[in-house]
Amino acid sequence: MVIELPIGSSFGLVTNNKKMSIKFKLTESFLNKYKKAKAPFGFNGLGELVYLRTYSRIKENGDNEQWWETVCRVVEGTYNIQKRWIDEHKLGWNPQKAQRSAQEMYERIFTMKFLPPGRGLWAMGSPVIEERGLYAALNSCAFTGTEHIKEEQTQPFEFMMDMSMLGVGVGFDSKGEGKLDIKKPGSDTLNYNIPDTREGWVESLKLLLESYFSGGPRVTMDYSSIRPAGLPIKGFGGMSSGPGPLQEMHKSIADVLEPCIGSPISVRNIVDVMNLIGKCVVAGNIRRTAQIAFGKPTDLTYLDLKNYAVNPERATYGWTSNNTIFAELGMDYSAPAERTKINGEPGYAWLENMQNYSRMNNGPDRKDHRVRGGNPCLEQSLEPWETCCLVESFPDNHVDLDDYKVTLKYAYLYAKTVTLGKTHWAETNRVLLRNRRIGCSMSGIAQFVAKRGLNTLKEWCTEGYSTLDYYDEIYSDWLAIPKSIKKTSIKPSGTVSLLAGATPGMHFPESRFYIRRVRLSIHSELPAILKEAGYNLEPCFGDDSSLVVEIPVDVGAGVRTVGEVSMWEQLSLAAFLQRYWSDNQVSCTVTFQPHEGNQIKEALNYFQYQLKGVSFLPQLEKGAYKQMPYEKIDEARYNEMFSNIKTLNFRKVRNEEAEVERFCNNDTCEIKTS
Repeated sequence: MVIELPIGSSFGLVTNNKKMSIKFKLTESFLNKYKKAKAPFGFNGLGELVYLRTYSRIKENGDNEQWWETVCRVVEGTYNIQKRWIDEHKLGWNPQKAQRSAQEMYERIFTMKFLPPGRGLWAMGSPVIEERGLYAALNSCAFTGTEHIKEEQTQPFEFMMDMSMLGVGVGFDSKGEGKLDIKKPGSDTLNYNIPDTREGWVESLKLLLESYFSGGPRVTMDYSSIRPAGLPIKGFGGMSSGPGPLQEMHKSIADVLEPCIGSPISVRNIVDVMNLIGKCVVAGNIRRTAQIAFGKPTDLTYLDLKNYAVNPERATYGWTSNNTIFAELGMDYSAPAERTKINGEPGYAWLENMQNYSRMNNGPDRKDHRVRGGNPCLEQSLEPWETCCLVESFPDNHVDLDDYKVTLKYAYLYAKTVTLGKTHWAETNRVLLRNRRIGCSMSGIAQFVAKRGLNTLKEWCTEGYSTLDYYDEIYSDWLAIPKSIKKTSIKPSGTVSLLAGATPGMHFPESRFYIRRVRLSIHSELPAILKEAGYNLEPCFGDDSSLVVEIPVDVGAGVRTVGEVSMWEQLSLAAFLQRYWSDNQVSCTVTFQPHEGNQIKEALNYFQYQLKGVSFLPQLEKGAYKQMPYEKIDEARYNEMFSNIKTLNFRKVRNEEAEVERFCNNDTCEIKTS
């Protein structure tokens, strides 16, 4: 039986006394305009390739989504969440206004004036959200502290593994040092048959850690229920790794804790266990994740964790986290700066600034006094257990400021909508629902400044921030929820900015002309299509299951490169954006030349009062390792490569084994194992 409601009705269907919300749908007449429209993917096919490899879901008929379908799924999913909230709280849904609003959001995502985060492009509107309700998967970042490890025991580690398996990047601190004694497992034995689920993997970690944290029974793990390697992971994409990575994690964690029985838990114990969790998640073919570790600036043990001359055994897993210190205002930066100039670590986070300031041009407001850390690329200040949704706008893709202000309305609305979804962690919900923290970001800043100048960027930042303030007032009132504690960030971006043909975040490109290398599964249909179109492909060094495609990129005339911009200017731009745009944080990885390494100490002394966090990266010489993601080329080489490329046609691709991103492969925080 089909029941029709009159247009304008805000009532749901009632069946067996249970209210069922009617799903929001964009009209077919509207969608028909986009089904054959060419999407403005950037960088000579790179944007579309990355989209298909990473964000296009497999439909029921086995085909990959096309861009118009992904945007439809994302927009309908967003407005479904709004509608459910409005209906459940009887706040009055207006279907006509919602349709007009959703159509405008669709247009601005389709034309890449703004994009949801990678998490949103993949999960929003999918069964992961609509059927399983895993709203945590829509969030880009999270943080967990260990300060209360005596009471919370295994929870911070469970949180790390659980959120990482959902693709969320997670930060953690080492403040639990000395607050828990590592015990000998009890004499009883517990056999655990591990279910082949995310929950089962996390539970196995919990049981193992409980045996050492509280003297619980010694656990023997039964891996027989875990699917063999090579089978598809339906919910999150990719292929099963089999039980191997989990077995290795269990053994490695036991090897870390067993020699420490009878001793208080150490900084190294905490970081080792977290890093081993990260390695397991990456090896398990789960979608991308990353970690950041926070430690004391004076703790030599912590500072040496990634010194593999001192700790060679950590080389196999230490790479999973970016290691950062909680720098103190006015401290002596000599020792950490000497380490930073070698390999870029440690990074620096000024917790005092994170807690005291929103944008750093308005004086201290103490809004975030509960903040204890941040996310892996450090664009978000976060409380323990807090998650956050980021969204990315592209100012250079707009005609004028008024056009950009309209985009910010819908970018804000997407991110705010994500805060309506409750996660499966009670501790997270308590923080998320109170703070409603979001991060509206900008990318393509180097391109924008090259074309329109820094003064125009200042105007767009200040006017744009006021616009977001206005819409936060309007929509928080409409949804009957608190206003967001913070609203703006500069994220480093990565593959999302590639879709739009934008430089990532505030970062300058390696070169105007460069080769971008992308890894693809040998089982995918994408390599054959690329080869036919004239792209160069070669076997992936160190990975027989993958190929690497080389794509020539031109970021545009007048855009300055990292070789032309000093360390000091990069820091100044980060401070500019922290002052005029970001009330959360600016993710800034400063690329420095060899002669600038000795200036890092003085740079930190100067900018510690203007930034909340920063990291550094030495300029790598060409060929520093094989198949680098970026390789600088000249215009002649670019033209030669480009002349061999034919028009790509991805429309018929059936990419059943779509490649997944295994790391936080933002352009500036990519994990390199070579």
